[in-house]
Amino acid sequence: MAEMKKILLLQVWLLTFPLLLSAQQITRFAVVDMSKVYTAFFRESRAVRDFEERSARVQTDIDRRLKEIQDLKNSQINAELEGDSEKAVRLESDIYKKSESLKEYSKLKIAELEDQKKKLSQSSAFLEQVYNELRIVAENEGYSMVLNLKDTKGILWYSPAIDITDKVIQNLQSRSSR
Repeated sequence: MAEMKKILLLQVWLLTFPLLLSAQQITRFAVVDMSKVYTAFFRESRAVRDFEERSARVQTDIDRRLKEIQDLKNSQINAELEGDSEKAVRLESDIYKKSESLKEYSKLKIAELEDQKKKLSQSSAFLEQVYNELRIVAENEGYSMVLNLKDTKGILWYSPAIDITDKVIQNLQSRSSR
């Protein structure tokens, strides 16, 4: 009879052990640095290249206008040295007008570029692609939750072992090269 109780207890234990294991499932967290993902992956996209080309054109135009103003200043100095005060006053007026125009142009173009940059970083296609890769990496690695490392002020410490940023970047780059 004692032998029968042992066998029965062993069977009950064997049946309940898997249930105990599943009840002890631990929630695993991961962190990702979204700004690093953006910097490493998104900057290579066509939209970002277009943005960078536009930024370069604006900077070239600003540099050209600055050179014009500097040339006018040099002409003004020469006019003053030659004693042509009428020409110097006229050039001073031109310098002022061009400087004000440049300030307005720069202010406008920088605002436009900032707006375009913000739209790029919030692009739904980009975010959808990143979130899909986050999901794939998290599921493959057994993580239940992924936190953005830079946006979450509640993270006081984390182990580098749970940082999946590089895996996400690698996956995005490998998929984009296909």
